[in-house]
Amino acid sequence: MPYSASWLLPPGTSPDAALILTARGIRAFTDGYIALLLPYYLTLLGYGALEVGVIATATLFGSGLLTLLVGVFAYRFRLHVLLTAACLLMLGTGVGFATVTDFLPLLLIAVIGTLNPSSGDVSVFSPIEQSLLSHAVTSEHRTALFSRYSLVGQLIGALGALAAAAPGMLAQWDILELKAAVQAMFIVYGLSALVALALYRRLASAGSRGDEVRTAPLGPSRGVVYRLAALFSLDAFAGGFAVQSLLALWLFLRFDLSVEAAGTLFFWTGVLAAASFLAAPAIARRIGLVNTMVFTHLPANVFCVIIPFMPTLPLAVLFLLLRAALSSMDVPARSSYVMAVVSPEERPAAAGITAVPRSLAAAVSPAFAGYLLTLSTFGWPLVICGVLKIVYDLTLLGMFRKVKPPEER
Repeated sequence: MPYSASWLLPPGTSPDAALILTARGIRAFTDGYIALLLPYYLTLLGYGALEVGVIATATLFGSGLLTLLVGVFAYRFRLHVLLTAACLLMLGTGVGFATVTDFLPLLLIAVIGTLNPSSGDVSVFSPIEQSLLSHAVTSEHRTALFSRYSLVGQLIGALGALAAAAPGMLAQWDILELKAAVQAMFIVYGLSALVALALYRRLASAGSRGDEVRTAPLGPSRGVVYRLAALFSLDAFAGGFAVQSLLALWLFLRFDLSVEAAGTLFFWTGVLAAASFLAAPAIARRIGLVNTMVFTHLPANVFCVIIPFMPTLPLAVLFLLLRAALSSMDVPARSSYVMAVVSPEERPAAAGITAVPRSLAAAVSPAFAGYLLTLSTFGWPLVICGVLKIVYDLTLLGMFRKVKPPEER
C-alpha cells in the first residue's frame, strides 16, 4: 500500500484520502492529550475554573472565526495553501503555550491558535479535509469514508489521552520538572504540525482531485446550509458545556480524579466512540442519514443528563462510557449529509459555513460552564448539555427528515 492508511479506504476511493486520514490521526493524537493537559497546565500556573473556561471559550471562538474565513474565501485559494497556513499556525500555537504563562497573552494565543479543548475536531483543518475527502470517493461510499475519518480521529485521540500521563511520569523519574514536562508536550503538539504539513505537501504534489474541482461560494444550496448551520450551532452550544477539558475539570473537582486516571477514562470513551463510527455507515444505509443522527444521539443525551446525579465515581464512569458509545455516531453521518445535499463546487463553502456556527456557539458555553463549576461541583453543565442536545435532535428530525441525500431518493 502506498500510504499507511490505505487499508482503511472504502472500495474505489482515491489514495488522496489515505494521506488526509494519516494527517488527521497525527493531529488527533496531540489533540487527545492537549484536551486533558490544558486545564491541568492552567491550574499549575495558578488559574482557576473560570479562567480555564475562558481559555476554552477563546480557543473555540478563534477556531470559529478562522473557519468562517475559510468558508467565505476558500474558493479563492487552493485548498492545500489553506492547509499549509493552518499547519504553520498550529506550530506557533504549540510554541506559544509552551513559552508564555501570563493570562492575557495565553488568551490571545488561544483566540488566534488551533488548540482543541474538546474530544471532536473543531479546528480549521476539519472543513478543508472534509471537502477534499468528498471529492475522493463516490456517493455510495461517502458515509463509509467519513466514518473512517471520524474513526481515525477518535481512536488515535484516545491514545493521545493516555499520553497525558507522560508529564507526571517524567516528573516522577526526575527527568523534567512537572511544569516543564507539560510545556514540552505543547512543543510536541506544535512540531506535529510539521509532520502533517509534509503529508499535505505530498497530497498537493500528487495532484489531488479536490484541486481539479471548481469551487464557488454558496448558491442554490444556501437555504439548506443556513438551516443546518443554525441547528448545528444549537448542538455545539450544548456540547460546549461538556467539552473534554471541562469534563476532565469536573471529574478533578467532584471526585478528585488524577490526570493519569482521567487519561485512562478518556482513552476508553474514545475507543467506544471510535467503535460506534464503524456502525454508522450500516445504520445509515438501513434507516437514513438523518435518522442515524437523531436516534443514536437521543439516548446518549439522556445519559448525559443522568451523569451528575450519580453519587459515586464508578457510576458516573459507567454513564460516561454509555454516552460515549452512542454520542458520536452522528458525526460521520452529519458530515456525509452536508456534502450530499450541496453541489460539488459548493462543498468547501458548505463545510466551512456549517462548521463556523458550531465553533462560535461552542465558544460561548465553556466560560458559563467554568463559572457554574466555581459555584457547585454538582455537574449542572452536563445537565444543560444533555437537555439542549435533546431539543436539537427533535428539531433536526422535524425539519430534515424529508430532505433526502441522492442515495436515499
